[in-house]
Amino acid sequence: MQGFYSKLDSSPLLGAGLGGEGAPVPLSLAVETEKAQALLQTFSSASLLASAGLGMFCVVADHALQLSVIQNHLWLRAALDNATHGLVGLWSWSVVIGLRKKSDLYEVLLAGLLASIIDLDHFYMAGSLSLKAAVSLPQRPPLHCSSLIPVLCLSLRFLMWIGRLKDAWCSLPWMLFISMATHHVRDAVRHGLWVCPFGNTAPLPYWLYVSTTATLPHLCSVLMYLTGTRDVISTKHGVAIDV
Repeated sequence: MQGFYSKLDSSPLLGAGLGGEGAPVPLSLAVETEKAQALLQTFSSASLLASAGLGMFCVVADHALQLSVIQNHLWLRAALDNATHGLVGLWSWSVVIGLRKKSDLYEVLLAGLLASIIDLDHFYMAGSLSLKAAVSLPQRPPLHCSSLIPVLCLSLRFLMWIGRLKDAWCSLPWMLFISMATHHVRDAVRHGLWVCPFGNTAPLPYWLYVSTTATLPHLCSVLMYLTGTRDVISTKHGVAIDV
């Protein structure tokens, strides 16, 4: 635990913090307190406001994409639609981790990039760089199979364990989850979710898409807490993820 100081500390004492009246607080108690604070602040007013803004952005962006000036130009429509996927993924991850330091900005940009590049499988499936061919496929491309989300995230976690990557990377599978899940949920308004091997669900009602997108970051935060990801980041790097 070297180098870790609780937010309850007023001076860096090894193995203990200071309570409200100056009494020593065991480090384990300080850690548990921070964990509880992080979980509660997942639903803080700032976090809820950010997720509400995310839902509003989805509505505004989707309505803007319906403008005739955009619909009449295939490349413009595809570019803006993909950019919206990226911004939704970026915004969602920023709600999960908060923007507290420069490295957080890099993380949210990476999340946005991951949410956008999923659509490259359209070109792979088409076997061509033709946008017209890519958007008129007879079936959905492989990365749009929602059953792949847990498979890819768990596989990434396993590879990280095999490679003994540093704890700083422990949130990467969750970032991948947010990026893919937000992309799939947004696409599901038109096509439903493709759940292999069971086929496609009915298209999601628009209100369900918006509400699901707005709540996914909070669900991810809670799951990160339950699986200990937040604990690893907090105790190894002195960072409390609370948004």
